[in-house]
Amino acid sequence: MMIGVIAFLFLLFLILSIKSCIGSSKSSHPKTPKDSETEIADEFIEEDLTSESGSAASVADFDPVTLTLTVVGDCTLGTDETFDYDTSVNAYFENYGAAYFMQNVKSIFSQDDLTIANFEGTLTDSENRADKQFAFKAPKECAKIVSEGSIEAVNTANNHSHDYGDSSFTDTLQALDAEGIIHFGYDETQVVDVKGIQIGLVGIYELNDHLDVADHLKRNIAAVKQNGAQLIVVIFHWGNELDEEPDSNQTTLGRMAIDEGADLVCGHHAHVVQGIETYKGKNIVYGLGNFCFGGNTNPSDSDSMIYQQTFTVTPEGVQADNVTNIIPVRISSEYGTNNYQPTPATDDEAIRILQKIDSRSANISGATATVSAMQNSTSITAEMLAANAANTSSDEDYDSSDYSYDDYDSDYDYDSDYDY
Repeated sequence: MMIGVIAFLFLLFLILSIKSCIGSSKSSHPKTPKDSETEIADEFIEEDLTSESGSAASVADFDPVTLTLTVVGDCTLGTDETFDYDTSVNAYFENYGAAYFMQNVKSIFSQDDLTIANFEGTLTDSENRADKQFAFKAPKECAKIVSEGSIEAVNTANNHSHDYGDSSFTDTLQALDAEGIIHFGYDETQVVDVKGIQIGLVGIYELNDHLDVADHLKRNIAAVKQNGAQLIVVIFHWGNELDEEPDSNQTTLGRMAIDEGADLVCGHHAHVVQGIETYKGKNIVYGLGNFCFGGNTNPSDSDSMIYQQTFTVTPEGVQADNVTNIIPVRISSEYGTNNYQPTPATDDEAIRILQKIDSRSANISGATATVSAMQNSTSITAEMLAANAANTSSDEDYDSSDYSYDDYDSDYDYDSDYDY
């Protein structure tokens, strides 16, 4: 009996030893490169599947987003040393404060999703004035005019950005930064998140190099695409002062910007409104006109506009619904002088400005489609149109002196002899 038990235990010990050796031999067998690559590949496949399923889920969860963008023209928030200081932007800032300037349009800007303006001039204490006819500067505190006015972003690529040298440009950017204002222009592009949509901002200065800025334009649009922009806005400082229609450089570059991926193109510099073209379903606003304009206490043309467009962005991209709203504006709340307080136009004046934009749109060379300001403005009601038809004379008999500043002074002669 005892011998049988001992034999059984010895047999059990042998079986367990053999299994242990076999297991040890398997576990110590080295992985081949193929084994390793297969495991690594399997890990990547799992990660890719997780990533793709997550991406697919995020696309599925990406409901359409609507964004309203507002763009306005030249904001010259400063003065030239030769101007009468008592009637300058700088004096108005000292007397009335930052909120004064945009108080008649702030309610419009505050209801949109992004407001963009052209910031023209410098915010600096520098005395290193450029050798040019007019050079604009204001204290750095005047950046509060922008922030108080509910303007979130500004283009700085224009012919007054370096009026007091390179240091004045740096000072301006720092002053804007202190107020939380997004700035872009020249080689600086921005991609900003608005309601979860990435908006690319590009600012191009055309006046010196004209069509030679094409490569710069393409690089900057490519840069914001690379940085994730889903909707791209290109701002140009371009054209010829007081020209009512865009020149061939403007039309070529504006259309090129859209060919390269821009969803909206807007421009300024002419100091007058120009027309609006629709090219491949995208809008080119050639001339926004002056806006909060410290360059003249009594300019010859006070007409301006607030351009708004509401975009719908889906996982497939920006939709081609082209929802626009053009608000006619005069650059002053008073007639006969410029008090630097842009104000929406009303009644017959509003109709006249919108008709002017439409007339200039019709004259854009090579345009196959344009935007009707009259038909795309919340400022106009059926009652206003009826009253205008009943009570006003025809366009041919219209006296523009009723609404524009014909007593033109010499504060700002719209010279084009600038390096910047």
